[in-house]
Amino acid sequence: MEKLAFVPGEAGFLGRHISRRIPTTKQRHGDYTVFANAINAMSDSRSDTVINCAGKVGGIGANDSNPGDFFYKNLMIGANLLEAARQIGVKRYVQIGSVCSYPKECPLPMKEADFWNGKPEETNGPYGEAKRALVVQGQAYSKQYGMNIVSPILANLYGPGDHYEDSRSHVIPAMINKFHAAVESGERCVTLWGSGLCTREFLYVEDAADAIKFLFDKYDSPEVINVATGQEIRIRDLAELVASACGYHGDIVWDVTKPDGQPRRLFDNSKLSKLGWVAKYDLEDGITQCVADYIANRNTRSESKEKSLLAIIGT
Repeated sequence: MEKLAFVPGEAGFLGRHISRRIPTTKQRHGDYTVFANAINAMSDSRSDTVINCAGKVGGIGANDSNPGDFFYKNLMIGANLLEAARQIGVKRYVQIGSVCSYPKECPLPMKEADFWNGKPEETNGPYGEAKRALVVQGQAYSKQYGMNIVSPILANLYGPGDHYEDSRSHVIPAMINKFHAAVESGERCVTLWGSGLCTREFLYVEDAADAIKFLFDKYDSPEVINVATGQEIRIRDLAELVASACGYHGDIVWDVTKPDGQPRRLFDNSKLSKLGWVAKYDLEDGITQCVADYIANRNTRSESKEKSLLAIIGT
């Protein structure tokens, strides 16, 4: 790259890992739902390459309780940043997308060709629709303005540095928080949301960052491309893995009054594999790394409420 890349959301979960692989500008961040902040930050960066990791994220409970907030903030952050990039002449732009944008009833494994064939699952629907709209915007800007847009769609991310607090956490860090707390308190029963029968596919954050660097260097199309491992796991089986890694050996109770979300998630990752990229991290090893990170940093980790709208995209 001739210049440093500007990474909105660099302080977030995925952004921190990307910035270790790609030289980035060091800019002050702001509320990108305000266009003036987006254009000022983009102009100050003086970069012709952007990897947008900025957005508002949360687990299934947060999404279900605040659908308008998740739709509006993700739509405005993404739309403002892309329009700002267009106005200052950015040449290459990566817009991070989410599995939540796939249709609820999508055939498995989820292929890029099925991305538009139905509505997203309801609990994450507004968030997923906002991310879909940004794909449309990217494709429109590619066609009209000739911008080089890349739209990777990520499986559920996990890894060191994730959010473990209940208000923002996704499934793996939430489980780690619950099981570790039970071990410390001596509790013999942990309650988890849903039936545990749905499936998910998980992508270690280091793999995600490597894949985005790979696509940044080698992929040249505004069409979506899946970034995943091609392996799914039942949430009940995942809970057993996380419990074991935390040293918890008590009972697990499933609260079926809470939503499961999408019944199954499994990506077809053949398009990316054919380009030459494969994931390196095994799920069990990745969970072990997460637990070690949780224990090592729990005394210094900030549990404050959301300070910024900049965070990892994906749920």
